[in-house]
Amino acid sequence: MELSFGEKVRAFREDMDINQTQLGSALNMSQRKISYIECGKCEPSVQDIKAICRYFNVSADYLLGLKKGLDYPER
Repeated sequence: MELSFGEKVRAFREDMDINQTQLGSALNMSQRKISYIECGKCEPSVQDIKAICRYFNVSADYLLGLKKGLDYPER
């Protein structure tokens, strides 16, 4: 079973050995918002997702659980 967005954020945070307050401070978010994102009570905004991706150096596709190798339509 694949981890949810929030579970992935929590796993990355714990791997870096930082707490929710430290992550929130780095991302300009409250500790409560980080907690709500991690437990699925709050859906992150696009800006939140971008900040989290930059901080952990991961793709949004991975955090959002999108399949690898998705075909994107040509424009």
